[in-house]
Amino acid sequence: MTKNVRVRFAPSPTGPLHIGGVRTALFNYLFAKKHNGTFILRIEDTDQNRYVEGAEQYIIDALNWCGMPADESPVNSGNYGPYRQSERKAMYKQYADELINSGNAYYAFDTSEELDFHRKDHEAKGKTFIYNWHNRFKLKNSLSLSDEDVKAKLDAGDDYVIRFKSPQNETLHLKDSIRGDIKIDTNILDDKVLFKSDGMPTYHLANIVDDHLMEISHVIRGEEWLPSLALHYQLYTAFGWQAPEFAHLPLILKPTGKGKLSKRDGDKLGFPVFPLEWKDPKTNDISRGYKEDGYFPEAMVNFLAFLGWNPGTEQEIFSLEELVAAFDLNKVNKSGARFDPDKTKWFNHHYMQEQDNDTLAKVFKPIVDNKLDVIASETKQSASLDEITSSQVSGNDIDVNYVEIVIGLIKERATFISDFWDLSHFFFTAPISYDEKASKKAFKDSTKAILTEVISIVNTIENFTVENLQTDIKGWVTSNEIGFGKVMMPLRLALVGALQGPDVFDIMYLIGKAESLKRISNAIEVI
Repeated sequence: MTKNVRVRFAPSPTGPLHIGGVRTALFNYLFAKKHNGTFILRIEDTDQNRYVEGAEQYIIDALNWCGMPADESPVNSGNYGPYRQSERKAMYKQYADELINSGNAYYAFDTSEELDFHRKDHEAKGKTFIYNWHNRFKLKNSLSLSDEDVKAKLDAGDDYVIRFKSPQNETLHLKDSIRGDIKIDTNILDDKVLFKSDGMPTYHLANIVDDHLMEISHVIRGEEWLPSLALHYQLYTAFGWQAPEFAHLPLILKPTGKGKLSKRDGDKLGFPVFPLEWKDPKTNDISRGYKEDGYFPEAMVNFLAFLGWNPGTEQEIFSLEELVAAFDLNKVNKSGARFDPDKTKWFNHHYMQEQDNDTLAKVFKPIVDNKLDVIASETKQSASLDEITSSQVSGNDIDVNYVEIVIGLIKERATFISDFWDLSHFFFTAPISYDEKASKKAFKDSTKAILTEVISIVNTIENFTVENLQTDIKGWVTSNEIGFGKVMMPLRLALVGALQGPDVFDIMYLIGKAESLKRISNAIEVI
């Protein structure tokens, strides 16, 4: 690729950024970095009626959280700014006038009421109203009116729009990097509005002008913009500019595979569709975000990359750097990509295992402290804190190093940090009840005598280590020809309150000798 690659992600600040938008930004970012190019964030805020306070910052924060900050943006200006369309307002009129002067566009003075009448009249006749070559000379515009009438209307300040004059009886030959060659009959195209009398351009004009002035080399955007491709190509031709290469990404589909993924799907099935939590400034409604739901940004980037792209290998786990190296627009699919919530969790589980335990401990420790505070306030005592050794606890505050060791034992079973407490609560507080079904399974007539003997063995262990616990208890079980299940199941139940958790001897070692003995004795008494 010889041309200087410059791509842009150009969202409108009308609300939170949907993961479909994040996927579009990701593919632009990967393509730019693959070709040593520039990734640009442009805020397309020409529709001020739909502008939402805080949406622009949300977009920037979301890209930064995903690890793909823009090289040029409203907060990181380059040589092609401004990077908000509202700040570029003054430049668009000259390009609209240029199209008027070249005969590629015209003034239209039709009122909304008049156009609505034509639409309803066509509907009544079973037709669709299209403003183009077959009726433009019958409507109120600078093609049907005299020059004097047009000037008079403009001088009087009459409302108008500037429409593109779509050609008649032509076939457009367009090219899309993902979808290949596309043929369009210009007779079916309408004369799109490019500019309004309020001084603001429509998306179509502003988009083309900005892409040209910012020297965008490739336009990589969602499939929903495919119907605009014909107009955009024609605008480049009308201006005499070289068009960028276009690539339209496939839709992200509902988990059922039918229809475009929406927020409603996430609400119904219990998964977020936004990268970050969003609080609507008007309604104060809060929408869930992947970050706040406990997803790692690496996981989100990894699963988004596979929504419409396939590397052609069996590899599924990619770092951002590996995605950059492997990404190829030729490997992006045409058909829609089904969103699989379970697969997103699979990715997060993988990245959970790659996290440093000390980093996770710093996040989990405040959760532990809060849980223990709640338990203490509810029971007027923190069940096992008085018994845990001073090396593990400072006052009522769990040592972060202890939390780190616990995470190392339970992380393999976790998908989210929020899973940690259910997987490890018994390391921090003694059980106050015992699973009824597990109790019936683990406790038999001989169990009391067996656990009483286990207490005696534990009491004799001076050097309280995992190895010594294993050696002495397993040795006793073997020598007395007792089934391991008869010992280990009730022992686990006594320590945990359920038949769950990592190795029993790891649990005993971490909670300490005194706490282990206390829990076993309590289980004998209660069960």
